[in-house]
Amino acid sequence: MKTGLNSARSDEWAGVALALVSAVASGSLGILGKAAASLGMGTPTLLSWRFGLTAALLFALGAGRVGRGERVRLLVVGAMYAMSTVAYFTALGRVSAGTAGLLVYVAPAFVVLYGALLGTRPTVGQVGALVLALAGLGVVVGLPGAADADALGLAAGGAAGALYGGFVFASGRLAAGSAPLTVTAHVALVCALTFAALGFAHGTPGVPSGAAQWTVVVAMIVAPTLVAIPALLGAVRRIGGTRASLLATTDPLWTLLFAALFLGEGVGASQLLGGALILSGSALAQIGGGTRRD
Repeated sequence: MKTGLNSARSDEWAGVALALVSAVASGSLGILGKAAASLGMGTPTLLSWRFGLTAALLFALGAGRVGRGERVRLLVVGAMYAMSTVAYFTALGRVSAGTAGLLVYVAPAFVVLYGALLGTRPTVGQVGALVLALAGLGVVVGLPGAADADALGLAAGGAAGALYGGFVFASGRLAAGSAPLTVTAHVALVCALTFAALGFAHGTPGVPSGAAQWTVVVAMIVAPTLVAIPALLGAVRRIGGTRASLLATTDPLWTLLFAALFLGEGVGASQLLGGALILSGSALAQIGGGTRRD
């Protein structure tokens, strides 16, 4: 009995660690996105190469070998991730980056909502953690202002959060029996096709040129894709979508840290306060553990 309890506790802490690893790796995305923009790389070009090469690599390594039924489920999960990304960039073009980011990071609220609709009631600790995390995000990235009075932009941002929450929730249901790299392969495939299509819709997609652009593409393949996505999937499998997504709200804090370290950007008092709230929410979500799946 004690051995089984210790094993479960170890598995739980592994899930927490994986969720934090995912948040750290995802935190590099903003820095890499800025680097890509400074090098003149368009979003469809950057993302189609990021996901296309990831899919090609994983399928070549055999990660895509699954049965027809499993493939359909994984493509549905991948479609949620792809649509969330498209919605986020649509919002980004119409409202401020802070508002778009805030709306995406309400994803844990949607994970809780989807669970409740299917009969899984959140714990008091999870609800309190959600409130703290959302308050902290509002302080860190800023609340919507007068410049954000764009109904389509706000709707797209809200859709991005709902779809990303759907991706996290569905990965714990539809993809529960699939290896994280197998899920990642299918997510990358759907995203590659989506952004290639968007690139063709706006003209022929570009090809990265020069060592600097290819370095950004490779970095995006490694950190926010091959590390962040499988780590998040592994966390969801061990501690459930709600706890994993709440830990993932630390993502903006890592972005702030990387920006301070590599771009020389300052960190203000409000960002420190918001960071403390987010970390408090993430810690509260872990108190009492909970079910392994939401």
